[in-house]
Amino acid sequence: MTYQEPIDPAAAGFRRDLAERIDRAALGEARGLHGVVASRGGRIFLERYYVAEDQRWGVPLGRVAFGPAVIHDMRSVSKSVVSLLYGILLEEGLVPPVGDSLLAHYTGYPDLAADPRRKALTIEHALTMTLGLEWNETLPYSDPRNGEIAMERAPDRYRYVLERPIVAAPGTRWCYSGGATTLIAHLVTRGSGLGLLETARSRLLGPLGITAADWVAGSNGEAAGASGLRLLPRDLLKIGEMILGEGSWQGRRIVPPDWLRQSLKPRAQTGDGLEYGYQWWMGRLQRARLPWYAAFGNGGQRLTVVPGLDLAVAVTAGRYNEMDAWKVPVSVMSEIIGALA
Repeated sequence: MTYQEPIDPAAAGFRRDLAERIDRAALGEARGLHGVVASRGGRIFLERYYVAEDQRWGVPLGRVAFGPAVIHDMRSVSKSVVSLLYGILLEEGLVPPVGDSLLAHYTGYPDLAADPRRKALTIEHALTMTLGLEWNETLPYSDPRNGEIAMERAPDRYRYVLERPIVAAPGTRWCYSGGATTLIAHLVTRGSGLGLLETARSRLLGPLGITAADWVAGSNGEAAGASGLRLLPRDLLKIGEMILGEGSWQGRRIVPPDWLRQSLKPRAQTGDGLEYGYQWWMGRLQRARLPWYAAFGNGGQRLTVVPGLDLAVAVTAGRYNEMDAWKVPVSVMSEIIGALA
């Protein structure tokens, strides 16, 4: 698909100085911003890129001049994409219903299945990150005690997740867990008979016209479902536009609309004023209290959609493992919403 220049922000209902506002923010509250692309009604009205240090799943890439053709880590935005793939395959009958027991589909662990408390764990509990299993991703991802890092270093990443100590009844407590997504991603690849990237290309990325994609493999050689996806910012934006289209993009149905409705339904409180669905975050804008839905990623990666404004915003950034990296996309969104004419 040929590159199209963004339209004037004023044509999308924003102030003409929006790009300058974003540039200023990149020097302050949005420090570490690598790129932002935003569209309204399917038309891109904002696109800015910068020059900065970057990584590929923790491996330094040096100083990178970002632009429309430069691929970027999505980190945990990957989780939301895995959820979309599950919904597509569910309609095809290739993955089990979300109410099924997890261990019924992980039959290689009879010792764990013998525990009635673990047998109560369902696929939906993994989708909503309410497994009730011990997990800690509040530690830096450079710390071997971090749940995702420990999982990657374990001889069997699936056993590692499923055998974590039980700390709460399933469905009663939300806990951010890359392990939960890893279990879902494995069901996706088993159902499709393809690797995760190949599954994504055939069911989601290809139909969206996305060709420049990568999915980094973890220690066991399989794609890291929780954090390994790499995309162009414009292509990430297409996913947002598809969500605004209730599962369709440019007239083509891609994700079952009912799966999107189920995914974007609040199912757990995250403890910081936000809510969580099937691997998607949700909240409300301070201005006008309009609901938004988002995919979050380490370092400031974020895809946000605001249906009430027909708005999609894709942000990439490089503040990996910084606790306040959320300030980058929040600052960008604040500037965009504040520029509404």
